[in-house]
Amino acid sequence: MAHGVSVHGPDCHCVVREEYRRAHEGFAEARRALARREGVPSVVAPSDPATRQWIDDELRSRSQELAVKRRAHGRAALRLLGTRTIAFLWGAVVVLLVVEALTAIGTGWTVTRTAALAAAVVSTAVLTGVAYWARTGAGLYAPVRGVDGRLSTSKAVAGLWAVALAYTFAFFAVRLAAASDSDDRSDLLDSLGSVSADQIALFAAPLFAAVLVRRVVGDKVNRRVLQKPHSDRGRLRDLATDDAGRSSLTDAQYVLVNLVAVGFVVVGLARDPGALPDIPATLVALAMVSVAVYVVAKLVENNRPVILSVVRVHVPGNLDTAVRQGDDIEIRGANLVGAGAQEPDQLARVVVRFGAVHVYAPLVPTETGFANPCDAVLVVPIPVDVDPGRVELCVVTASGVESNPYEIEIAD
Repeated sequence: MAHGVSVHGPDCHCVVREEYRRAHEGFAEARRALARREGVPSVVAPSDPATRQWIDDELRSRSQELAVKRRAHGRAALRLLGTRTIAFLWGAVVVLLVVEALTAIGTGWTVTRTAALAAAVVSTAVLTGVAYWARTGAGLYAPVRGVDGRLSTSKAVAGLWAVALAYTFAFFAVRLAAASDSDDRSDLLDSLGSVSADQIALFAAPLFAAVLVRRVVGDKVNRRVLQKPHSDRGRLRDLATDDAGRSSLTDAQYVLVNLVAVGFVVVGLARDPGALPDIPATLVALAMVSVAVYVVAKLVENNRPVILSVVRVHVPGNLDTAVRQGDDIEIRGANLVGAGAQEPDQLARVVVRFGAVHVYAPLVPTETGFANPCDAVLVVPIPVDVDPGRVELCVVTASGVESNPYEIEIAD
């Protein structure tokens, strides 16, 4: 039976995904047709500026419709990811139970096995509660989602250590409750009380980094030196990539080192359940270096839009002259769109401000995407409302960040 609203409901992921797929394919088909100038009304076809304006208006309208479908798909996809993660965790609890039952044959069931199973159940139950509490939003991953909608690497690593702490405390709480006499309880309390500085650092550093990075990124966004375009969908790959979806060595090493450290803690508890695991100094040093590299990378991160030069667009067959009203100019620079702001509705928000006159960068479609605007070059016409003389312009990106001002001379 085909998927449909009557079968799964309007919020079902498969329904929302199918609606978004159709909307995306429809937009791509329209973009390719407009790139070939098909479907342009005959009344505007003879005029190149009018044709470009009509195409731009049509794409802007369609991009807003596509954005609605994309946002709905993003919410549904993230909730589905959280549901699958919870199912995987409960499956892991069942596997743990089966393995413990099989290994207990001949040796008998022990308090340690009970504590490990109880800690796993408690930790998974807490995560299930988080997913239920945020079921109308991002589900399980709501606490580790950044303000830009992507999954935050620093929050995810801090959350990983929070889960590891919850598991550890639940494990020893069960062992203490099941201790047969006061001597056993005293031994456990003594081992828990002898926490080393290395163990505290390994647990505390990611939590401190999450708070610091949030403060640093927020401050840079407020000072308009960092662009954080909003994403309508958070994915696991966000933990090891930048805002544009490119692999990030800084983020990837931070996640990998902490995964290894958490795994070492869990294995250490399994090998010696009577005490907190001893952490090798090499691993602690590596984890501290990883945290430092990650934090420093966030401190120096800067992607403010920069205008390097402005030139008149050359028209074949015309003489090279001074810039005048109605001419197209090419603004060359860096970060003029912003990493991660490649969706059509985000491209449509890029503005060039000529003094008090705001000009939206026209969307110029191609077979595979858009030729304008792009990160390094913006092409916009000089409106007739801009008076001749020295005019200061700047670029306003989809994130609302302004570039440096740049003066040009407009001839009479």
